[in-house]
Parts: sequence; structure tokens; C-alpha cells
Amino acid sequence: MKYLKLVLILLVFTAMTAVGQTKKNNFEISKSIDIYNNVLRQLNMYYVDEINPAELNESAIKAMLDGLDPYTVFIPESQIEDVKLMTTGEYGGIGAIIQFSDGKTQISEPYEGFPAAKAGLVPGDIFLEVNGVDVSSKNSNEISDLLKGTPGTTVKLKMQRLGEKEPIVKELKREKIKIDNIPYSTVFDNGVGYAILSQFTKDCAKELKDVIVDMKKNHELKGFILDLRGNGGGLLNEAVDIVNMFVPKNKLVVYQKGKVADQNYNHYTKHEPLDLDIPLVILVNDGSASASEIVSGSIQDFDRGVIVGQRTFGKGLVQNILPMSYNTQIKVTVAHYYLPSNRCIQEIDYSKKHRKTADTLAKNDTLGKVFHTANGRVVYEGHGIQPDVKIEPETVSPITTNLYAKNMFFKYANKFYSTHKSIKPAKEFKITDDIYNDFMQFVNNEGFTFTTKSEADIKVLENTAKVEGYLDEIKPILDQAVAKIEEKKGKDLVDNRDEIEDLLKYEIVSRYYYQKGRIISTLEDDPELKRALDVILNQEEYNGILKGTN
Repeated sequence: MKYLKLVLILLVFTAMTAVGQTKKNNFEISKSIDIYNNVLRQLNMYYVDEINPAELNESAIKAMLDGLDPYTVFIPESQIEDVKLMTTGEYGGIGAIIQFSDGKTQISEPYEGFPAAKAGLVPGDIFLEVNGVDVSSKNSNEISDLLKGTPGTTVKLKMQRLGEKEPIVKELKREKIKIDNIPYSTVFDNGVGYAILSQFTKDCAKELKDVIVDMKKNHELKGFILDLRGNGGGLLNEAVDIVNMFVPKNKLVVYQKGKVADQNYNHYTKHEPLDLDIPLVILVNDGSASASEIVSGSIQDFDRGVIVGQRTFGKGLVQNILPMSYNTQIKVTVAHYYLPSNRCIQEIDYSKKHRKTADTLAKNDTLGKVFHTANGRVVYEGHGIQPDVKIEPETVSPITTNLYAKNMFFKYANKFYSTHKSIKPAKEFKITDDIYNDFMQFVNNEGFTFTTKSEADIKVLENTAKVEGYLDEIKPILDQAVAKIEEKKGKDLVDNRDEIEDLLKYEIVSRYYYQKGRIISTLEDDPELKRALDVILNQEEYNGILKGTN
């Protein structure tokens, strides 16, 4: 009886504390709103120049949310289409990726089968006018807004094309653009199925199921590889349905915990599985986040498949999009999610770190709290999903990084496409000596230069030595080091041909065979895919990993 009284006292005290905190917060909110309204009113009345209240309000909201996590954001009416794209993968437009480069906005990649491609627009086409509006000085976001619109409406474009003296004019009819959730799938000659899932938007689970069903119908599958590399996530329910394809009905895939009770929710598998036995490998990297981590983490916790690649991003947060007044919305982090082993893989605790610090924080490789999979294998809390088979990411030389950063591959591919009507199929196309020599000449003609970190560090050392009075003594040594670096840089295009050649090949292939061709070309030289195939075809290794004996 004494124990019961003590519990009741504690419950009453807790309730009173919660009510008191709520009242205090409500007062602080009312006080803050009153102060904010007065500031805005005084600025409107007395500030020396005219103000734009809407812009000030949006800036204030963004500044307020900036102190939370990077996923809690205000969505003005002008960005509602972007939300639709994020959740459905659909929008009304011309179907092209555009980019701002060298002071101009241009086509980066048209989507195969959509208005931009059907009208003959190609990478490198520069926007001059959109519906008679001069856009030559506008950035890619501004032009993107002009290109989007209701399917069926027309948009007139004036473009400048490489090698053409006069601008070209195209009139396109906007369509509903649906970005492929699965840009590529195949069954390799060894009988292993493979599919890339690029995003978790509406119906992606159904689409993936249809792909696998078709593979099983037409082939005797020896295994299946799901590629989630670079997949930043999306809809949680789609992730649950994908896990459901490989694990039994009524299994807890993920649960979420929030501040309010209606955000505490358990997500179970609801359907009969597609295949409980097929060997399964999931490819991940540091760009695999959120829903990708739910799929890979749950499959790992159930010991249903092997995870291959690099440690994932580490986003264990759930967001809801909430409607607000004047057709605005807010995307709010409402909960943490937890995998079947009860671990949360969130990398950064935003409640303790300011966002600006968190965004630049290096990944912490220390292991978190220990949890266990169904077979008793050790897994860890925090820091994303640790792969079962870890593969170090490929590194590239400074010259390759700078060639990419300065758009040399993109520019040369545009030039190549303008003078070559066709190439071999994506799987067969190779960079010949003639093509590579032409590329090197092109790079030189473009005046390409770059500064290595070594050169930058020497410059810093030189300035420091000058201040400290040591420059005269060490200048000859520094000059000699710079000369050696320059000599080495002069050979970089030849010495690093293999890695440069790969990126050049992918870019050229995409001009003729679009995104699918780029993927096919990339897979030919993919060491992570090759390792995944080794694992899935070696039953002893595969089973040993899942049992924890390997």
C-alpha cells in the first residue's frame, strides 16, 4: 500500500510538472509572438527604406529553425511543387536537369522520353529566353521555376548551342515528369538479379516487387542485389514494404518515438513475403540515408541479407509535413526511429550541437552501444549502418577531382557529341588513344590549371616564414619543392589515365544513352558490385556472415 501511494504521488508530481512546463512554454510563446509583432510593426513604420514584410518573415522563420536540425524546414507556397517531387517523384515540366556553370544556366541532362529529349535539347544548351523572358543572367533555381508548370501547357525556349552561330528556338509541351525510382535493373549472366533504387517515393515498393517478380518469372535467380548507394531516403512506409518482400508478415521492421503520443508508432510487415530464401545483398555507402538505412538496417537485424559497402549516413530521424496558413507548410522532425534490434542509428545529436557545427562534423568512428541481430551478431547504435562486408571507397587523384570540379568531362562530352553522331553500345564503348589524346588537347586549350594541397600548404608556409624572418633561408628549398610538384603535375594526365578515362567514358556514354547508359557503363568497372557478386555466389561465405561464424 505504501508503494502504491508513493507511485501515485510520483505520477501526480510528474503530471503537475508537465502541466507547469506547458504553461511556461505557452507564456513564452505568447510573449515571443508579441515581441516579434512589435519589431515588425516598428520596422514598417520607422525604418528608413521600404521593407518587404514577407521576406523578413521568411528570413526570421528560417533563422529560428536553423537552431534545430537541418531537416526541420519552412516550406513557402512557392516551393510546394518541390514537396510534391520529394514525396511522389512527379512534377510538371520539361524533364531535364539544369545547372549553373561559367555564369550560364544550361541543360545538364535531359530525361529520356520526356519533352526536353524529344525536342532535341542536349547537355550544354544554354538558356537565353523562357517564354520571351530574358534569363541569360538568372540562376538555375529561377529558371527551374519558369520551366515548371501544368502538364499540357507550352513553354517556348531560346537556347544557344555549341557550334551554332544563331540561337535555336524550341516550343515544348510540359508533361507530368515521373522520375524513375528504379533507373536500371538486370539479371547478370551468372543468374544474379540487380536493381538500383534511387529514391523512396510513392509506389517504389510495388515497382521493385514487379521487377523481382518479372526476374523470377523469366530466370532462375541465384540471388538478388539491391543497390541503395546514394539513396537519401523518402517515405518510411515504402521502406517497410520493401523489407516485407524478404521477411515474414507481422514482423516489427521499425518503430518511432516522439514527444507526443501520436508520433509513437510501430511499423509491422503487413503482407505475405515475396521470397524468404533468395540470397540477398544490399549495397550502401555514406550517401545511403533514412529509408535506405531502415531497409538495410532491418535486413541486417533480421539476418536476412548481407550489407556490402561503406558506413551509411546515420539519419535516424522521422519528419512529417504539416500544413499551415496561406498555403505554406513546415517539415518537422517528430521522432527518432529504432530498428528491430532496438538500436537508433542517428549520427548527430542535434539537441546538443548547433547545426553549423553538426553539418561540418567529421563522422565519428567510435562504436556506440552494443545490440544484437536475430542470430546474435553484434551491431551498434549510432553512426549509421556498419556494413557486414566493408569496402574502402575508391580515392581519386587531385587532377581528376579538379577536372570534375571544373566541368572538363562535361564540356568535352558536349564537344564530342557535336562531332560524333553515334558510338558503340554503352557496354562496349571504350576510350581509345585518339579520344584520350584529343581530351588532353582540349584540356590544355581550355587553360585548365589547378592548385594542389601541397602547393597551397607551401604558400602558407612561405607567408609564415616571411613574417617570422626565415623566408630567405628556406626560399630555395620551397622553390625546389614547387618545381618538383609542377613537374609531376605536368604528367598527371598521363599517369592517372585509368581513373580519368572512366569518368570520361561515363560522361560521353550519357550523351547517347542517357542515365541508363551511364549506369551500364559504370557497372562494368564497379569493384563494390563485383564484391557483392562474390558474396552472393559463395554460399559458404554468405551463410557464414549471417551466422556470425565468418
